[in-house]
Amino acid sequence: MATEPHPGLRERKKRDTRKALSDAALELMFERGIDNVVREDIAERAGVSVRTFNNYFAGKFEALAYRHIERLRRSAALLLTRPAGEPLWTALTEALVEPLRQDGAGGPPTPAMLTETRKLQAAAPDMQAAAAKAIGDELIIAIARRTGTEPTDLYPKLVAATVNAAYLVALDTYSHSDPPAPVTTVLREVLKQLSEGLPAPAG
Repeated sequence: MATEPHPGLRERKKRDTRKALSDAALELMFERGIDNVVREDIAERAGVSVRTFNNYFAGKFEALAYRHIERLRRSAALLLTRPAGEPLWTALTEALVEPLRQDGAGGPPTPAMLTETRKLQAAAPDMQAAAAKAIGDELIIAIARRTGTEPTDLYPKLVAATVNAAYLVALDTYSHSDPPAPVTTVLREVLKQLSEGLPAPAG
């Protein structure tokens, strides 16, 4: 009789499948253009059936949004590992940038990549906002632990909401950058301005 996989192994395999599908969706978007990608293509690139794709995602936009959700979850976990004496906004910046760097997003994008990113934002304007909301509680909890507050307090909620908004602003700014700038560079600049109290523009 076949035995059931260990729960931890089963969950890890599910995460691996989700990531493989999301990676495949992104690769195909940049190769063919978002308008020319369908779920059958994504499933084939990831080496699974269309039925498996449907078990994980409702469509290509949800598959692409998973990358954003997964990165923010990693950021929330990384925030808890930053040095205790590090200023909060420095810790947040490093925790937010590191998953992007690990995923190879630290280099300058090609014009084609920016074009497809703008198309994606126009086709699914609520996608990234919904993705950020999906992990809001995890970020709030991490910030609360970092700052010695409670998740129900105003401070961690405000910081988490500000971080989510900053992330979306950084992605939008990145997609329109001219000359093209790495998303990590743009995100660092956005968070730097916040850490300085968002000073008025010079002049």
